[in-house]
Parts: sequence; structure tokens; C-alpha cells
Amino acid sequence: MTDFNNLSETEIQALIENAGKALKERQSSKRKEVIAQIKDLAASIGVTVDIHDGDKKAERKAGKVAARYRNPADATQTWTGRGLAPKWMQELLAAGRDKSEFEIK
Repeated sequence: MTDFNNLSETEIQALIENAGKALKERQSSKRKEVIAQIKDLAASIGVTVDIHDGDKKAERKAGKVAARYRNPADATQTWTGRGLAPKWMQELLAAGRDKSEFEIK
């Protein structure tokens, strides 16, 4: 075992990074072995198995949302209708106005 007290911070950081890489490689190798075993067992009973990689994250296609409401007092202030309503909208609603009055058409 390594005596960490005799290592510099840089050496310890490098050791941590190398250990992390080694761990990921070992886990990946083990995963491949287990998948191969599963496919062999499935093939032995005449079944095919399709295993999806759970490590990959689905890409999120987030785009800008068009504004649905406009402040009648200041045309530069808009709101998409998502999330918390801006103060100008809250004030208009509190004054008894209807949200549909401010829709952008």
C-alpha cells in the first residue's frame, strides 16, 4: 500500500485520476463479460436478447419557446406562459384582468 502522507497533492490527484480510470475500465470489462454470458444463456434456449447501453443519456432537444403573453404597458416584456408568472402579469391578474387579454396573436 502507498503511504499517502509522503505524496504531494499533485501525486495524490494523479493517483485518484488513474484509479478512477482503472475502475471504469474494469467495470466496462465486467459489463461486457456479463452481457456476453446473458447472450450465451439466451442463445442456449433459442432466445435473442437486445441489450441497450444504459450509460448513454438521451440528448435533450431544448429550444426556445415562443412568448405567449405581452405586457400592454411595455411591449418589450413578454412571458412564455411557463414557470412563475412575471410580476407585471401577477399585478394585472391581481387587478382582476384575464390572462387571455394579453395573448400574442
